[in-house]
Amino acid sequence: MGETLDTCKLLAALKFSADKHRRQKRKDGESPYINHPIDVSEILVRIAGVRDTETIVAALLHDTVEDTHTTEDELTRHFGADICSLVMECTDDKSLPKAERKRLQIVNASHKSPRARLIKIADKICNVLDVSNTPPADWTLERRRDYLNWASQVVAGLRGGNAELDALFDLSLAEAKDKLDAQAASSV
Repeated sequence: MGETLDTCKLLAALKFSADKHRRQKRKDGESPYINHPIDVSEILVRIAGVRDTETIVAALLHDTVEDTHTTEDELTRHFGADICSLVMECTDDKSLPKAERKRLQIVNASHKSPRARLIKIADKICNVLDVSNTPPADWTLERRRDYLNWASQVVAGLRGGNAELDALFDLSLAEAKDKLDAQAASSV
């Protein structure tokens, strides 16, 4: 992990992802969607110390197939088979019902490659922070708690590849639960 990141590849992925997500917002309805893959990538570099260009590029692209009209062929053409494969490993099959996709994330977590595990944990950290700090307006406290519990189950199968990421997830989860508990107490 001591290599130097390829800035040209990173910027190409950032531009591609920004273009694909250009009309999307996060579930809070305000935040530009592109902030999410940037946050995931930043956590991998700053917290996990990842210096593997392909992993960071895949992190920037991790939601393009799942949440935009991007195809596997398009990713392979632009970024190569290795990055496409890594993105696909982090992509849910949207043809399945949501409950099944969520169940499969738990079941398949421990079978991910080491690089996909890092991306998935960083993704869950960002999502936990979003659910806590900028939640979707229509999500009840119960739904937010359910999300935190599910994310914890997914991450249980991803752990062990990077102690710093594991610790940041635990801290983010604990803070999110405390925040939701405080909100519940203040609404009584």
